[in-house]
Amino acid sequence: MGFFDKLFGKKEKETLNQGLEKTKEGFFTKITKAIAGKSTVDEEVLDNLEEALVGADVGIETTVALIDKLSERVKRDKYLNTSELNTILQEELSSLLVDSPDGLSKNFDLSGMPKPYVLLVVGVNGVGKTTTIGKLANQFKKAGKSVLLGAADTFRAAAVDQLTIWSERVGVPIVKQPMGSDPASVAFDAVQSGISKGADIVIIDTAGRLHNKAHLMEELSKIKRVIKKQLPDAPHEVLLVLDGSTGQNALEQAKHFTAATEVTGLAITKLDGTAKGGVVLAISHQMNIPVRYIGVGEKVEDLLVFNKTEFVKSLFSLS
Repeated sequence: MGFFDKLFGKKEKETLNQGLEKTKEGFFTKITKAIAGKSTVDEEVLDNLEEALVGADVGIETTVALIDKLSERVKRDKYLNTSELNTILQEELSSLLVDSPDGLSKNFDLSGMPKPYVLLVVGVNGVGKTTTIGKLANQFKKAGKSVLLGAADTFRAAAVDQLTIWSERVGVPIVKQPMGSDPASVAFDAVQSGISKGADIVIIDTAGRLHNKAHLMEELSKIKRVIKKQLPDAPHEVLLVLDGSTGQNALEQAKHFTAATEVTGLAITKLDGTAKGGVVLAISHQMNIPVRYIGVGEKVEDLLVFNKTEFVKSLFSLS
């Protein structure tokens, strides 16, 4: 049994399959229709498959890259049949997804990571950003790590209140200031507190507005500068949270944020309530950023470490 087998056990697979039910029903149905009645993979099958993938929110750019790979396989293996297509599709889809580096997102144990590990979380209001932070805090605490939250999304009172509720629910401390305070000041205090308390990880909530790119870039740059005054190599991760149910709009948000700041990982939420989960493939491939976590339900344990092999495998299974 390998590491990923241990990490992605029966419970995690069941949670993933249940959470992706709407997506995979649509995805699998479209793929099945594309190859129905065909014995070999020919140009018509590839055309049908291209239409099906675009319809499943995989996105045009990612779909074209996938079809090009499949066309090469068809030319190389001249008698490729449709019964082999699902296996080949899974292999090629997995190859398009960016691998997540070892460490932070794989096991929540922070082995070999700087202390405190500073995780800056960005994303627009309504994508599940604060909830994702709360669930992450819970995961790290369950792994035996000391966690501290920083409520630097100070322009929306509900964001601070919501994060406070999560800190109480999970049982971790929080650093906050009154609404309207300078977000960078909160971030500074949070990191300072994390250092003094010997916290393993400091998770900072910020950037809850999607206004013009210049202002966003200025705010995030300021937060990074004040953090670096205390920890020169921080933040160690900038996690962008996206709402998977918005489909291609989530991809546009990813483009906006990556233009404003260096995003090192993605968390894609609300996949349980949508048939648009194929956008996960488009975002990771087109932005060349690893997906760290996916949200597949309301429960606190429904934030899963992203395993690209298991994700793609689930899309092709209705069980």
